[in-house]
Amino acid sequence: MLSYNSCTYRYPSRRNVVFAANGMACTSVPLGAQIGIDIMKNGGNAVDAAVAMAAAMPILEPTGNGMGSDCFALIWIEKEKKLYGLNASGIAPAALNGLKIRAMGHEQIPMEGWIPVLVPGAPAGWAELNKRFGSKSLREIFEPARRYALRGNPVPVNVAKLWAADSERICAASAADSEPFRGFMQFFLKKDGTPYRAGEVFRSPEYADTLTELADTNCESFYRGAVRDAIVHFSDQTGGYLSKEDFAGYAPLWVDPIEIDYKGYTVSEIPPNGHGITVLMALKILEGMDLPQEREDPESYHKMIEAIKLAFVDAKEYVADFRYMKVSADALLSDGYADERRRLISDSAMEPLYGDPSGSDTIYLCTADAEGNMVSFIQSNYKCFGSGIVVPGTGISLQNRGANFSLDPSSANYYSGGKRSYHTIIPGFLRKGDQCIGPFGVMGGFMQPQGHVQLLLNAIDYHMNPQECLDAPRFQWVGGEKILLEQAVDCSIAESLRQRGHDVTVIQDNVSMGRGQIIWRFAEGVYVGGTEPRCDGSVASF
Repeated sequence: MLSYNSCTYRYPSRRNVVFAANGMACTSVPLGAQIGIDIMKNGGNAVDAAVAMAAAMPILEPTGNGMGSDCFALIWIEKEKKLYGLNASGIAPAALNGLKIRAMGHEQIPMEGWIPVLVPGAPAGWAELNKRFGSKSLREIFEPARRYALRGNPVPVNVAKLWAADSERICAASAADSEPFRGFMQFFLKKDGTPYRAGEVFRSPEYADTLTELADTNCESFYRGAVRDAIVHFSDQTGGYLSKEDFAGYAPLWVDPIEIDYKGYTVSEIPPNGHGITVLMALKILEGMDLPQEREDPESYHKMIEAIKLAFVDAKEYVADFRYMKVSADALLSDGYADERRRLISDSAMEPLYGDPSGSDTIYLCTADAEGNMVSFIQSNYKCFGSGIVVPGTGISLQNRGANFSLDPSSANYYSGGKRSYHTIIPGFLRKGDQCIGPFGVMGGFMQPQGHVQLLLNAIDYHMNPQECLDAPRFQWVGGEKILLEQAVDCSIAESLRQRGHDVTVIQDNVSMGRGQIIWRFAEGVYVGGTEPRCDGSVASF
């Protein structure tokens, strides 16, 4: 059984689990979690809280997301005993394709500028969640974000570190062609041209004005009105590819979550084009293996690493916009294919190859209300500040999700207009029978499915409480036999993994190891939350 109320901790931690009976909100910056709780205290539900937090996070943590982001959500509606999925990932502009990108001299899709920019999905996702499950108007829900945009908020410590590092990337890109990046220079750099530091106040009246416009039009203006026109005009001025028709044809998708049973628990993820299926494939491989009784055992690390490798290479080969996939999710999740992949795991590290089943940065938040409704929500630019393009006068920073397309014409994930790219952002959800346990997530590019797997094994196999699950040291597979280990992993484990053939690097800076949040629910209705110690994470409750 999951450990809910254990208040003992096997890892050094400065945090305890947090309990609540009426509502809970978790995210990577304290003000974001407080916004969610304030909404619920004022009569809103978990969906209202999630949308309010999502609208505020581009101001509170702009290094992970913006109004020009994409988002995904898993929503548990208690009275229906049903889990819903929303895919609000963006689509490629019709004017661009892989052949044209290659003709420009690119061997892979660049991270900066207009080429990786897709029509953003986040505002449409906010509106769709509000329309179907919200209890308050968008004007009420957007008010906290609007207020912070006008008055400003002090930049959190870890956000400031990312701000400084990624500003260098965008400034370097602007050296070749400054016009597309002039909005970034005005918006995200101070008047002296330097990035905001921890504790300095960042504000954006333009973002507040855009939120007001979106609230008044139920976000229609972003896709079929004045906001859309401003984005397309700047694109036309500075060499972009977006058209009014690209925006007008966009809509998010309601999807059925994909699920597996893992040792009596139902693990749910968003189906492709997201790579949440990676988590489920790895868990199916691991379920048929004997794991050591202790998590801090080299055998435990080795088996998790090898299962994740196999699942990841399959996902990279096969996951794409579901309309173009050459292999179905059911085939990838079949028992027979899991058995076949499991047989490849030995006592030594492998160089993984994808099989044949036919026979980076992001924000995550979760909420729970007094009625038992719960939301797992993730929103992302992809690479920190994304494309580096900010539309002047709007406060809208644009993602670079197109960088996850392939330029190989034989790939199901090949870049073509109107298509959704392979996506790294994945909200997670856990149930047992007809009982909802709750939302979880670990943000951080290609670390996300690896973080999900480690978190779930911590909870289900090693009976850790939510805070322990997040405190536990992590590994990350980064290709071939290359493994990153956090410094907290015992040196004997690192050495044992090296002897098995893993190319191990122990890292001191754990920012790349993901940032997670968890809300679980007791049978008697009490919530218990854990938050990420690797960032400025916070649990707010009442």
